[in-house]
Order: sequence, then structure tokens, then C-alpha cells
Amino acid sequence: MIDPITGAFLAGVATLVGYLSEHVITCLVPAFFIAGAIGAFVKKDAILKYFSPDTKKTVSYGIASVSGTVLAVCSCTILPMFAGIYKKGSGIGPAVTFLYAGPAINVLAIIYTAKVLGFDLGVARAIAAVALAIVIGLIMATIFRDHDAGVRAAAPARTARAEEGGRPWWATLAFFASLVGILIVGASQIPWTIKFPVVYLLTLVVAVLVIYTFERDEVTDWAYETWDLTKKIFPILIAGTFVLGMLAYFLPPETFAPYFGNNSIGATLLAAIVGGILYMPTLLEVPIIGTTFGYSSGMMAGGPALALLLAGPSVSLPSLLVISRVMGAKKTVVYAVLVILFSALAGFVYGNIMG
Repeated sequence: MIDPITGAFLAGVATLVGYLSEHVITCLVPAFFIAGAIGAFVKKDAILKYFSPDTKKTVSYGIASVSGTVLAVCSCTILPMFAGIYKKGSGIGPAVTFLYAGPAINVLAIIYTAKVLGFDLGVARAIAAVALAIVIGLIMATIFRDHDAGVRAAAPARTARAEEGGRPWWATLAFFASLVGILIVGASQIPWTIKFPVVYLLTLVVAVLVIYTFERDEVTDWAYETWDLTKKIFPILIAGTFVLGMLAYFLPPETFAPYFGNNSIGATLLAAIVGGILYMPTLLEVPIIGTTFGYSSGMMAGGPALALLLAGPSVSLPSLLVISRVMGAKKTVVYAVLVILFSALAGFVYGNIMG
């Protein structure tokens, strides 16, 4: 018989080991290299052009809300990219929109949701994720307008310091496309007999481009930016995942299943809160909702299911700890509250319309 403390510790270790084995090589490593590349190679004026507080909102929020469509990543993987964009001088609204939408609207997750949980829920998830990402971003930009004022004040200096590189545009494009390709293929469910050769080929492309089209100082900057983000984010992510595993020992997901059987605002709010605490890697939220919470067997109503789908992949205890390191505790709390409230509201509306 294992005592509760030992059981919780072992549960935390098991959660951490599972997380590391599933995400470090195929998700986090490429994500940190992409984030480092954004910090080192993407000119600040390019970020300011598309994600600046002064950019036309239909452009900045439109791009941010659909950027995650092709990125089959979970919240932990989108964090380094968010940190890179935020650090580079983005407006807080577009950056938060990108942060929320990234793991919520990737094509694989939407298709998988529609296939397993039903077409209606899949479509509702896609539409609500884009809409909520924009709404939450706009509210964050309104509440924290001081951040954007600081970005505007620093913009001339940053632009002035931006250096014109002699590298052809296609080399930079191919470099980033190869890195994103490694991330997408590595995180996909295709067989390793196909995955490994493709990742190997894309890695060779990156190596050739770095050797023949990048300066030594640029590569050094890339390594520095990658390491800087890694040492800031990775330890917190590890600690948060371990703590979450210990909490799950005392409060397993099944604990909440009896409360999700109707479409009341209380049920959808509880579902959004649970989704905001639990760590659910992209795609895994579908079987958790379908089987653990009982949506497929009719024990869970549609409203709480959608609220969980909207809140779960975008925020979790580990991701919130990292976000607070990037943009501060106050902004993180407001972001988490907005995600939970709007996810609950969307679930409530969906549940009462669709039954």
C-alpha cells in the first residue's frame, strides 16, 4: 500500500517522464530553435509591420488568429514562439491572439475533433477558437494599453538598429520553412519510417543554409537566443508539469465527470476551469473528453465539452507559469480569467443552441 505523499510523488514523476518522452525531441527542441531564429533573424520592423499596435487590426489580429492553423503544436510548444514574438516588440493583443489560437485551431486537432466527437462540435470549436482569440487579444490590448505605448516609444530606436542583411530572401524563407517542417513532421502521427527520413532531409537543408548563407555572428546570435529562451522557459515547464501530475493524483479528471451532464453556465464554467488547470497535449484532449469525461457515452453535455476544448489546449498550469515569466503575473492572471470566462460562455451558448 503506497502512502498518499509517495503516490503523489510517483504520479508527478510519471507525468513528467511521459511529458519528456512525448514532447522534448519532436516538439520543444524544434520550437525553441524556431523561437531563437525569430529573435535572431526576423527583423524587428517586420514584427512591427504585422504585429505592431499601430498595424491595422484586421491584418494583425487576422494573421495572429490563423497562424496556428498549420502548426500541430500544443500550448507548451507555442510558448517559445510567443515569447520570441513578444520579446521582439509585438503588440500585446496580436501576441495573445497568437498564443491562444496556436494550439486551439491547428488543422489536425479540428479534424480529429470532428471525426471522434462529431462534426458539429468540430466546426463549433474552429469558429469559437478564432473568434475568442481575437476577442481576448482585443480586450488584453485595451486593458494593457501601457504595454503598447511602450512598444510604440521604443519602435524608432529598434527600427534604427535593424540591420540590413546581405542574405537572399529565399534563403531566410527556406530556413524558416524547413524549421517549421521539422516541427510539423516531428509532431505528426505518421510512421517513423517516413518521419525520420523527412526530418533528416529537412535538418540537412537547415545545416546547408546555415553554413553557406549565414554569417558566423548570426549563427552565434541564434544559439544565444535559443539558449536564452530555453533556460527561461524549460525549467518552469518541467516544474509545472511535475506539480500538475501530483495534483492529478488527488484530483483525477474522473472526479469532475458527474458535474458535466448539463449545459448550465455552472457546468460550462467548471469545465473551463478544469481545462485551464489540466495539461492536455494537442489531440489528447479529444479522447480525454470523449472517454474520461464521457462525452461519447452521453454522460457529458455538449456545452461543457466545447468549453473544455477551448480552454484546455490553450492554457494549463505549466503554461501559465511560463507565460507569467514572459509577460508578468498581472497580465497572465487576466489572460487566464478571460480564457476561462469566454470558453465557458461559448460552451453555454453552444450547448443551449445545439442541445
